[in-house]
Order: sequence, then structure tokens, then C-alpha cells
Amino acid sequence: MTDADTDHAARQSAPFLFLYALAMSGGAVAYVPFLTIMLPIQAGSIAADGALNLLAYAAFAGAVAASIANIGFGWLSDRSGTRRPWIAAGMLTSSALLIAMPMASGTLMLISMIVAWQLCLNMMLAPLTAWAGDCVPDSQKGLLGGLLAFAPALGALSTTLVMLPGFAAPGDRHLLVALFVIVMVSPVLVIGRPAAIRHLMVDRGWPDDVPDDERHRKEAARRMWLARLLVQIAEASLFAFLLLWFRSVDAGVGANVAANIFTAVLGAAVAMTLVIGRWSDRHGQPTMPLVIAAAAAAVGLLVMSLSSAFASAIAGYVIFGLASSIFLALHASQTLRVLASARRRGRDLGVFNLTNTVPSLIMPWLTLALVPVYGFDALFLMLAALAFAACLLLVTMPPPPARNL
Repeated sequence: MTDADTDHAARQSAPFLFLYALAMSGGAVAYVPFLTIMLPIQAGSIAADGALNLLAYAAFAGAVAASIANIGFGWLSDRSGTRRPWIAAGMLTSSALLIAMPMASGTLMLISMIVAWQLCLNMMLAPLTAWAGDCVPDSQKGLLGGLLAFAPALGALSTTLVMLPGFAAPGDRHLLVALFVIVMVSPVLVIGRPAAIRHLMVDRGWPDDVPDDERHRKEAARRMWLARLLVQIAEASLFAFLLLWFRSVDAGVGANVAANIFTAVLGAAVAMTLVIGRWSDRHGQPTMPLVIAAAAAAVGLLVMSLSSAFASAIAGYVIFGLASSIFLALHASQTLRVLASARRRGRDLGVFNLTNTVPSLIMPWLTLALVPVYGFDALFLMLAALAFAACLLLVTMPPPPARNL
């Protein structure tokens, strides 16, 4: 066996994969509790009557800053040839800004601090995401996707934990979240020792027997980008308006019921994604789970659009929630297959990150245009069409190259 064959057969160590997944979960903990609970509370204390407007401006400015920073810091980590210093610097500066966030006493100051926090947060997230492309071979990307499913679940769990009565005083919540992040991200920086897999650090094309290989690779990347954007729009809409929709079906539904359903779905999705990810690795089927998950998400949204009883509404949401969570986790790892350039990996993943930030700019207008006039049924039909379009994009995508199996 040649050195090249040995390199292509190499697998990343399990300890590093688990430490990396813990760090990515720390990335989710860094923003989920703050953006979903702590920021709305602070906005209400700064501008009681104008809290919604303040949140809208903060969300818009933050999304723009995050989009630019993710591409920029991904590119800088490519140029520097190292990821760890950027991750460490982003972790420390974003944590410091989060701890200082309660000091913002006015609208302009709060928005300015959120923009700065998003810049620093993405200094951590962009190179951290790209690091997986440097270290995890294609034969383990399904497993990686399964491990990444822990991130949203732990983000939701951390939100519940810091908001538990008596667990942390309101003034200590920002500090507690920052400590969670440092504890979760630091281990991979300090003791993470990934096996060197040389071919992952070399620009790679598609197989020589594929005609016009560069065109096919770019087409695959475009389809993966657009498919994720479509599913993310649907997921973001449900995340923001789940409670309102449940109450439109049954006025007696409380916030705790919606939160419990949301958390249960995320927890179940972790186990399912791990199993499906391992299956895709063993059978060499990286995109089939994505196709099925997108189709299932569309079915769940159709069920939701037709639901007039709370039981069927829950059933539809469970189908959609599981399918979309599985799709997004596995897509995050399988995206690395279609990004051929190791030299531009961080920058290219920053462009893919736009699928996470753009929906926050699209979703409110889409919802406001449909729900007041046509109701949630029309919104869910529209979202089902988007999920089905994602399925079609992937099922007709050029097959991925058979590399480093």
C-alpha cells in the first residue's frame, strides 16, 4: 500500500471528533440563550413600548455583521494557515462582550454591542467550522453530522438551564453562558490532537472521468447552498412562530408546552441523526438522507397546514422538526464534500453560512405577507413548497465524487 493509499484510508480519532462536537455545541450555547431569551428581556427593559422594533433592528444589524464576519474571518484563517488562534480569540472576545452586554442602557449602545459581539462570535465560529474540513475525511462525515446534531439540542438545554428559577440571578446569566462556552470550546483547543490527513489539505477536483468536472462541482455546490437556504427559511419561520401557531389551533396551549415539544424533538433528532449519519458512511450514500429528510419536512408542513386539532398539529410539527433537524445537521458536514478548495475552505463555508443568516432577513416579511391575510395554512403550504424544492434540487444533483472512502 502506498503512502497516498494509507492517507486516503485514514480516519480521524474518536476523541478529537467528540471534542470538536463539544466545541460546536459551545458555539450554539454562545448565541441561543442570549438571542432567544436574554436579549428580548433586555430590549424590553430599555424600550418597553418599542421592544419589538428594537429587536428587529438588532436582529437585522446582527445578521448583517454575522454574514460579513463569517466570510471575513473564514478567509483570514485560510490565509494564515491556522485555525486555533482565531477560534481562541473569538471565544474570549465574544464572551467578554456577552458579559458586558447588560451595561448597554440605550438603543444605540445595545445595537452597537450586538454588532461587535457578532463580529467576535463569528471570529470563533468561522474557523471552527472550517476546521472540520481540514480534519474529517469523507468516510466519517455522516458521523460528524450526527455529532453536530448535539449543538442545537444543547443550545436549547442551556437556555432552559440558565432561566431556571433560583439557578442563576438575572445579573449572572450572561456570565454563566460565557463560562459554559469557554468550558465547552477550550478542550479542543488545548488537548485536541487531530490526526493529520494530508489529502484534505490539498485542493481536489472531481474524478477525471467526469466531463467538465469543474462545472459539475460548482453546480453541486450551488444546489447544496440553495437547498439549505430553503429548508432554513422553513425552520426559522417555525422557530419564531411555533407558539403563536399552536395557540391558533388551541388557545389553551402554554409557552411551557411549546418549549417541551421543541426540546423533545431536538433531543430525539440527536439520536436519529447519529444513526442515519453512520448509515450514510457505511453505505456510501451521503445525499440520500438529505433527500429523504427534505421530503419528510415537506410532508410535515403539509400535515400542519391541514391540521385543525392539536394532536394532528403536534404530529405534523414532530415530523417537520425531526426531518429539518436531521437535514441541517447532516448537510453541515456533507457540504464539505463539494468544496474542493482547501485554500478557500473557510471563506467558502462563510458563503454557505449565509444560509443561516439570510433567513432571519427573509422570514419576517414572508410571514407578515401571508399570515394576516391568509392564515398559517398558507404559510405552511409555501414552506412545504420550499422544502419540496430542496428535495428536488438534491435528488437531481450530480453524484458526489468517490474520494477517500
